[in-house]
Amino acid sequence: QVQLVESGGGLVQPGGSLRVSCAASGNIFSINSMGWYRQAPGKQRELVASITSVDRTNYADSVKGRFTISRDNAKNTVYLQMNSLKPEDTAVYYCYANLRESTAGASIRSYWGQGTQVTVSS
Repeated sequence: QVQLVESGGGLVQPGGSLRVSCAASGNIFSINSMGWYRQAPGKQRELVASITSVDRTNYADSVKGRFTISRDNAKNTVYLQMNSLKPEDTAVYYCYANLRESTAGASIRSYWGQGTQVTVSS
C-alpha cells in the first residue's frame, strides 16, 4: 500500500507565498518522477510542475519564474514553493508520484494525493 499525503494549502493574499508538501509512504521501492497538478472550478486539471529522480524540472508557462518544485529523496517528499501568487492560482493542488512498489515484478504506477486547497484572495 502506498499513500501520498499533502499539506500546506490555505488562504493567502495576492502577491503572497505558500509552500505545499507531499510525502509518499508505504511499500515503495523507487520513485521516478513526482509533481503537481491543479484543478480550478469548472476547469480541467493541468500540470503545474514536475521533477524527475535526477532533479530535472518542468513548469507550466503560467507559473514559470514564480513557482519552484523540489524533492527530498530521503523523505520521499516533493515540495512546491509558490511565490507572487495570483487569484488565478486558486485551485485544488494534487501531487502525484510515478513509483515502483517493493513487490516482486511490480511495474511503475502513478499514485495521487487527496488534494489540498490553495486560495488566493484579498
